[in-house]
Amino acid sequence: MLEVRNLHLSFGGIKALQGVSFTARAGEITGVIGPNGAGKTSLFNAMSGFYTPDSGQVLFDGNDITRLAPDARAALGIARTFQNIALFRGMTVLDNIKLGGHTRLKTDVWSALRYFGAAQREEIAYREEIEERVIDFLEIDHIRKLPITMLPYGLQKRVELGRALAMQPKVLLLDEPVAGMNREETGDMARFILDVQQEFGTTILLVEHDMHMVMDICSHVVVLNFGHQIAEGTPAEVSANPAVIEAYLGTAV
Repeated sequence: MLEVRNLHLSFGGIKALQGVSFTARAGEITGVIGPNGAGKTSLFNAMSGFYTPDSGQVLFDGNDITRLAPDARAALGIARTFQNIALFRGMTVLDNIKLGGHTRLKTDVWSALRYFGAAQREEIAYREEIEERVIDFLEIDHIRKLPITMLPYGLQKRVELGRALAMQPKVLLLDEPVAGMNREETGDMARFILDVQQEFGTTILLVEHDMHMVMDICSHVVVLNFGHQIAEGTPAEVSANPAVIEAYLGTAV
């Protein structure tokens, strides 16, 4: 569903990605792991269009999207969350989530500004869909009218996932979805991610430092270190790979 081929990305003399190649298989959860500075977020930014790679390709459903802008990729069905929460803090939970569906609305900007006729009907229908499909799914109906600033960190992360789901994505990129969460919040988020994959058939690619969660929910794992891809395979294969063990634990002097 989403593939990178021989991806290279640099910032001046810093080589963030060097020849990274792998496929996120349709309907599965693929994990990208690696120590700090390995190039994981740079990879996500190249896949979602925020960075343009020096060379290599990003393919979506077999089509080359390497030069497409982020909004064009979103329209194709690629959604993402961010390592640092990127919600609109002056807005409610419901309004933040509704913004995720902007690529699906048909009304032009002038009709939307007047909020009359077709624009109003489309907005009402979309809101009902969001409340049934996303808010109920993520179990956040009790907070849907609250402003983001009143929510604890774990719930803000869940709202950000909801905004991505509002796009009805074919591919979902999750950048450290459980970073900073306690054990209970991590368990809840892992359950929701699995439910998204199983109930909606969404292809999911996630970057995460929580190795227990990655090994529990991912069917395929890619390992980066200093921009290089050093391993790829099932969680069991990656866990036993000497190069991965050395990258995380070092070697005895």
